[in-house]
Amino acid sequence: MVGAAPTAALFVVLVVAYQILIQKPLTETLEKRHALTEGAVEEARKAIELAEERTADYAEKLRLARAEAYKIREQRIRQWNQEREATLELTRSAASGRVSAARSEIDAEAASARATIEGSVAELATQAIRAVLPAAAGGSR
Repeated sequence: MVGAAPTAALFVVLVVAYQILIQKPLTETLEKRHALTEGAVEEARKAIELAEERTADYAEKLRLARAEAYKIREQRIRQWNQEREATLELTRSAASGRVSAARSEIDAEAASARATIEGSVAELATQAIRAVLPAAAGGSR
Protein backbone atom coordinates (compact mmCIF):
# COMPACT_ATOMS: atom_id res chain seq x y z
CA MET A 1 0.00 0.00 0.00
CA VAL A 2 2.89 2.30 0.58
CA GLY A 3 3.69 2.24 -3.15
CA ALA A 4 0.08 3.09 -3.97
CA ALA A 5 0.00 6.13 -1.69
CA PRO A 6 1.68 8.50 -4.14
CA THR A 7 -0.67 7.31 -6.92
CA ALA A 8 -3.69 7.78 -4.63
CA ALA A 9 -2.46 11.24 -3.63
CA LEU A 10 -1.89 12.14 -7.26
CA PHE A 11 -5.41 10.86 -8.08
CA VAL A 12 -6.93 12.98 -5.29
CA VAL A 13 -4.98 16.05 -6.53
CA LEU A 14 -6.17 15.39 -10.09
CA VAL A 15 -9.80 15.01 -8.94
CA VAL A 16 -9.59 18.25 -6.92
CA ALA A 17 -7.87 20.05 -9.80
CA TYR A 18 -10.53 18.72 -12.20
CA GLN A 19 -13.27 19.95 -9.86
CA ILE A 20 -11.69 23.41 -9.51
CA LEU A 21 -10.34 23.97 -13.00
CA ILE A 22 -12.85 22.21 -15.26
CA GLN A 23 -16.01 21.01 -13.49
CA LYS A 24 -16.83 24.22 -11.58
CA PRO A 25 -16.41 26.67 -14.55
CA LEU A 26 -18.21 24.25 -16.87
CA THR A 27 -21.11 23.90 -14.41
CA GLU A 28 -21.31 27.70 -13.96
CA THR A 29 -21.30 28.24 -17.72
CA LEU A 30 -24.02 25.64 -18.22
CA GLU A 31 -26.10 27.19 -15.42
CA LYS A 32 -25.69 30.67 -16.95
CA ARG A 33 -26.61 29.30 -20.34
CA HIS A 34 -29.62 27.52 -18.89
CA ALA A 35 -30.66 30.67 -16.99
CA LEU A 36 -30.30 32.78 -20.12
CA THR A 37 -32.26 30.25 -22.15
CA GLU A 38 -34.98 30.00 -19.53
CA GLY A 39 -35.04 33.80 -19.24
CA ALA A 40 -35.36 34.14 -23.00
CA VAL A 41 -38.13 31.56 -23.06
CA GLU A 42 -39.91 33.36 -20.21
CA GLU A 43 -39.50 36.71 -21.99
CA ALA A 44 -40.87 35.15 -25.17
CA ARG A 45 -43.88 33.82 -23.25
CA LYS A 46 -44.49 37.26 -21.77
CA ALA A 47 -44.14 38.86 -25.20
CA ILE A 48 -46.61 36.34 -26.63
CA GLU A 49 -49.07 37.03 -23.81
CA LEU A 50 -48.69 40.78 -24.35
CA ALA A 51 -49.20 40.34 -28.09
CA GLU A 52 -52.32 38.24 -27.45
CA GLU A 53 -53.69 40.90 -25.09
CA ARG A 54 -53.01 43.63 -27.64
CA THR A 55 -54.58 41.53 -30.37
CA ALA A 56 -57.66 41.03 -28.22
CA ASP A 57 -57.78 44.77 -27.49
CA TYR A 58 -57.41 45.61 -31.17
CA ALA A 59 -60.09 43.08 -32.07
CA GLU A 60 -62.43 44.62 -29.50
CA LYS A 61 -61.69 48.13 -30.75
CA LEU A 62 -62.26 46.97 -34.32
CA ARG A 63 -65.56 45.36 -33.33
CA LEU A 64 -66.64 48.57 -31.57
CA ALA A 65 -65.57 50.69 -34.54
CA ARG A 66 -67.52 48.45 -36.92
CA ALA A 67 -70.57 48.63 -34.66
CA GLU A 68 -70.28 52.42 -34.54
CA ALA A 69 -69.90 52.61 -38.32
CA TYR A 70 -72.94 50.36 -38.73
CA LYS A 71 -74.91 52.53 -36.31
CA ILE A 72 -73.93 55.71 -38.18
CA ARG A 73 -74.83 54.05 -41.47
CA GLU A 74 -78.23 53.04 -40.13
CA GLN A 75 -78.85 56.58 -38.86
CA ARG A 76 -77.95 58.02 -42.27
CA ILE A 77 -80.23 55.55 -44.02
CA ARG A 78 -83.08 56.47 -41.67
CA GLN A 79 -82.41 60.17 -42.27
CA TRP A 80 -82.31 59.68 -46.05
CA ASN A 81 -85.55 57.68 -45.89
CA GLN A 82 -87.20 60.43 -43.85
CA GLU A 83 -86.01 63.07 -46.31
CA ARG A 84 -87.21 60.94 -49.21
CA GLU A 85 -90.61 60.44 -47.57
CA ALA A 86 -90.91 64.18 -46.90
CA THR A 87 -90.02 64.94 -50.51
CA LEU A 88 -92.49 62.33 -51.74
CA GLU A 89 -95.20 63.80 -49.52
CA LEU A 90 -94.52 67.30 -50.87
CA THR A 91 -94.59 65.98 -54.41
CA ARG A 92 -97.80 64.07 -53.75
CA SER A 93 -99.49 67.12 -52.25
CA ALA A 94 -98.32 69.31 -55.14
CA ALA A 95 -99.55 66.73 -57.66
CA SER A 96 -102.82 66.43 -55.78
CA GLY A 97 -103.21 70.21 -55.92
CA ARG A 98 -102.52 70.23 -59.66
CA VAL A 99 -104.98 67.38 -60.19
CA SER A 100 -107.64 69.22 -58.19
CA ALA A 101 -107.00 72.42 -60.17
CA ALA A 102 -107.16 70.52 -63.46
CA ARG A 103 -110.32 68.75 -62.32
CA SER A 104 -111.89 72.09 -61.35
CA GLU A 105 -110.88 73.55 -64.71
CA ILE A 106 -112.35 70.56 -66.56
CA ASP A 107 -115.57 70.82 -64.49
CA ALA A 108 -115.77 74.54 -65.29
CA GLU A 109 -115.25 73.87 -69.01
CA ALA A 110 -117.85 71.09 -68.89
CA ALA A 111 -120.34 73.42 -67.15
CA SER A 112 -119.61 76.13 -69.71
CA ALA A 113 -120.09 73.62 -72.55
CA ARG A 114 -123.35 72.41 -70.98
CA ALA A 115 -124.58 76.00 -70.65
CA THR A 116 -123.63 76.69 -74.26
CA ILE A 117 -125.35 73.53 -75.42
CA GLU A 118 -128.44 74.25 -73.30
CA GLY A 119 -128.55 77.80 -74.64
CA SER A 120 -128.32 76.63 -78.21
CA VAL A 121 -130.74 73.67 -77.80
CA ALA A 122 -133.83 75.85 -78.16
CA GLU A 123 -132.45 77.55 -81.26
CA LEU A 124 -131.36 74.23 -82.78
CA ALA A 125 -134.76 72.70 -82.00
CA THR A 126 -136.48 75.61 -83.69
CA GLN A 127 -134.25 75.29 -86.75
CA ALA A 128 -134.86 71.55 -86.86
CA ILE A 129 -138.63 72.02 -86.64
CA ARG A 130 -138.54 74.62 -89.38
CA ALA A 131 -136.44 72.40 -91.55
CA VAL A 132 -138.64 69.31 -90.99
CA LEU A 133 -142.14 70.83 -90.95
CA PRO A 134 -142.06 72.59 -94.29
CA ALA A 135 -140.80 69.44 -95.92
CA ALA A 136 -143.55 67.40 -94.30
CA ALA A 137 -146.25 69.95 -95.22
CA GLY A 138 -145.66 69.69 -98.85
CA GLY A 139 -142.28 71.07 -99.46
CA SER A 140 -143.18 74.77 -99.81
CA ARG A 141 -140.98 77.19 -98.25
